[in-house]
Amino acid sequence: TTSNVDEADFVLLHGVDVVRGPDGDELDLGDFFKLGQFEGPLDEVLAKAAQRNLQIVCCNPDYISVQPDGSQAHMPGAIARRYEEHHQGTVISFGKPHAAHFQACIDRLGLPPAKVVHVGDSLHHDVAGANASGVDSLFVTSGVHCDEMESQFGQMPPDEKLE
Repeated sequence: TTSNVDEADFVLLHGVDVVRGPDGDELDLGDFFKLGQFEGPLDEVLAKAAQRNLQIVCCNPDYISVQPDGSQAHMPGAIARRYEEHHQGTVISFGKPHAAHFQACIDRLGLPPAKVVHVGDSLHHDVAGANASGVDSLFVTSGVHCDEMESQFGQMPPDEKLE
């Protein structure tokens, strides 16, 4: 384990606040979590990783999440997408929306897909992943897509948004 890209064999993405090494050393990633800004330390880490042709393993490919106060936070999937698109790097992702993630959960439950419902607020990750794995889904409109759905917690969106 290292926080030094020059010593790394790959980069593991599972959080977005800091790059943390084995001895507790940390590199603050700036305003990425709150503002989604890549400039500064985060892009420097990605550029170094790309120069070394390091793969990124992304354990949480979500792009954004909704925080308890209603604000949106930027997630590891956005970093992985930046690495692929801006730095031409290679990313291996596991988690939603990949069918293997859903299948692992279904296997663990020991149930057939027809007996499982996935509840989530992301069309790209939750609903698409459930569809790809043959699982029904329940879409929460007051989450990630609340602005698009014109929805708030505890309220149904307008009928035209549901069509």
